[in-house]
Amino acid sequence: MKRVIVALLVLATACAAPATEPAKTALRIGYQLIPNGDLIVKDQKWLEQALPDTEITWSRFDSGGDVNTAMIAGAIDIGLAGSSPVTRGLSAPLNIPYKVPWIFDVIGDNEALVAKKEITSVAGLAGRTIATPFASTAHYSLLAVLAEAGVTDAKVIDLQPPDIQAAWVRGDIDAAYVWTPVLAELEKDGAVLATSRELAGKGKLTADLAVVRSAFADQHPEILREWLKQQDRAVKLTRTDKTAAAAALGRQLNLDPAEAGRQLGQLVLLDAAEQRSPDYLGTAQAPGKLAENLRSAAEFLVGQKQLDAVPDLTVFQKGLLTDALP
Repeated sequence: MKRVIVALLVLATACAAPATEPAKTALRIGYQLIPNGDLIVKDQKWLEQALPDTEITWSRFDSGGDVNTAMIAGAIDIGLAGSSPVTRGLSAPLNIPYKVPWIFDVIGDNEALVAKKEITSVAGLAGRTIATPFASTAHYSLLAVLAEAGVTDAKVIDLQPPDIQAAWVRGDIDAAYVWTPVLAELEKDGAVLATSRELAGKGKLTADLAVVRSAFADQHPEILREWLKQQDRAVKLTRTDKTAAAAALGRQLNLDPAEAGRQLGQLVLLDAAEQRSPDYLGTAQAPGKLAENLRSAAEFLVGQKQLDAVPDLTVFQKGLLTDALP
């Protein structure tokens, strides 16, 4: 009888024990301090609210090159990188298994060439030292500006944005092609000589792109769709309530809302409908011109010995993911 009682007690205890909760799906996001919709989504915790069964982690990166490294290591699922790093990622030898489902922004006045005030033209940079993060959109734009001005003897050095600011303060560099928020600091005592918005008007478009691991997109399409929905929501907030958008960005960038709003205005943000147009992502049946822009960046990277060869256009067309757009 004692054995029966003990068995019943064990069974009762097992039944009373709480069931183990299923493990949450992890979504690891690599972000950068760029005043676009991604920071609004982060600040407002929209993803956390929309995906309560997903464990969301945000990790900060300083450049697209670092995002590529994290993608190769399998450390993040979605990240932000400029069009030049994404071009490199989609090309051999990296061949990173990721795709572009969203354009965070078309780079405008938020990425620019700024020089010490005594330098009043791009031609005045002959023989000078200029810093930029190599293989970035800024590097691509810098070389285009120098080539247009016929400057062939400038010393171009590779520095990440925080190091550019430190070198500027020390007086180690004469100019830099970089993006906000470091750009805004350099502008305080420097002069802007060229912007990426001006270059885009000349056919040299650059952009900040989202990249998603192909495996993650295949395994969790519902999470990717929700992520895209919240990014679209953020873009629309910048149009309907600029005050709220600037306040959110200000908190993330540690800036006064007025300055955050000014930096936001330097970018071109596109909603989902605009991204489907032939000029940008396009559709699965008709990939947009972004693929052509990426191939143009590949030609630049080959010239910089960052790539061995320019991939076929189809490589970049296949690298665009449009099916999940809201």
